[in-house]
Amino acid sequence: MDASGIALGSDISWPQCGGGLPVGQVFGIVGVNDGRPGTANPCFAEQLGWASGSAGGTSQPAAALYVNTANPAEYGGWWPASDADVGMSRPNPYGSCDGTASPACAYLYGYAIAFDDVNNYGVPDPAKHMWWLDVEIGNAWSWDTMANAADIEGMAIYLQSIGAEVGIYSTSYQFGVIAGQLHPDSNLNGLKSWLAGATSPESAAELCSAPPLTAGGVVALTQFTTDFDYNYSCIPPAPPPPPPPAPVVAPPKPPAPTLTTDASGKRKPVLSIAQN
Repeated sequence: MDASGIALGSDISWPQCGGGLPVGQVFGIVGVNDGRPGTANPCFAEQLGWASGSAGGTSQPAAALYVNTANPAEYGGWWPASDADVGMSRPNPYGSCDGTASPACAYLYGYAIAFDDVNNYGVPDPAKHMWWLDVEIGNAWSWDTMANAADIEGMAIYLQSIGAEVGIYSTSYQFGVIAGQLHPDSNLNGLKSWLAGATSPESAAELCSAPPLTAGGVVALTQFTTDFDYNYSCIPPAPPPPPPPAPVVAPPKPPAPTLTTDASGKRKPVLSIAQN
């Protein structure tokens, strides 16, 4: 929470290794990678512990994750040569991979990178975390926006296949330059947006009214940077559940009448009011 009383979260990653960390955050987001896809943040376990100790009180989970994205095509180290290089159990919406910088191969690349993020970098209970895809022009991208979109879709589909929630971090400008116009059937449509570019807590709150990065999505977070990266939750917390209804108390039963026997031997109730 900042001096103005606005509740803020923070995000950290490898640049904060060995240094101080934010304090008083209401939620924390931790980078899994060391700045590029296919790498590991060497301080991840420690930083995840920091995030797990967040104060809470917003609609955001106490600890969430983000991963770097890129589409280096054949020039960035490993690249799938064929469908057989990635054990994907679902159809590739872009067809078969032939080892080129095609959308089909980019989709496989993204799927495989997300597999590594989930399984090889020490993430506990990966399905229980919110995963943000960090889409920025600082990483390597193809000139082919369809291939770039396919790469990001491949990452998202693997994370969705394990039951994790997925969102996208970017600015509208960067995401448009990288991914272009998404196909209406893209699995990126409808995802939550985390928008960068604010300069203060107040402008972060105003940025919540900006359009989401993809159709059907919602702006869930906005970010500004000072000494650390700080984040404002745009989605209000859910209201507390209503109190349980008061138990229904049945009215007391009337007392059983007191019986007596008259002179003829018949039983009859004793009258409480004297009769003349």
